[in-house]
Amino acid sequence: MARRPQELLHLLTRAERLSVRRVQSVLDGFDCSVEAWRVLDLLSDGQGHNMTALAEHAFLPAPSLTKLIDQLVDQNLVFRRVDPTDRRRVLAHLTPRGMERWQLLSRHVRVDWAELEPPLAEEDGKRLELLLDRLARALEGGATDGRGRVSASRAERAAGRGR
Repeated sequence: MARRPQELLHLLTRAERLSVRRVQSVLDGFDCSVEAWRVLDLLSDGQGHNMTALAEHAFLPAPSLTKLIDQLVDQNLVFRRVDPTDRRRVLAHLTPRGMERWQLLSRHVRVDWAELEPPLAEEDGKRLELLLDRLARALEGGATDGRGRVSASRAERAAGRGR
């Protein structure tokens, strides 16, 4: 791990921004944003997802997600249905055209990212994914107490939710 938290944060931010920039350069050829691609990606599982799950997956605030979903509906890539288990919620699904679009975008992004394979060997890539997932889970659960244990109250205070 980086010697100081700010060093790790800087490395993570730099990698995220460069990654998004690279993916966006591929998606630009299809007039698609990274956020729309993330929404299509989540919906590609065929399960249908509520707006909260989509907002979290796309890293968008609810009003921005609503606008994006409206655009995807207008493009006939997504449709909405009332959740059969909770009629107060709406689930979004891909249309057949949306599934084709997601497959096309996904294929092009994978081809572009395949160029990273030599410098990021498969073993290293898997390890990086595991470490980033572990870090994200620890951060979601709360900050550590210095001994590797998670303290949710510290994380809540840091997020401005604690009292």
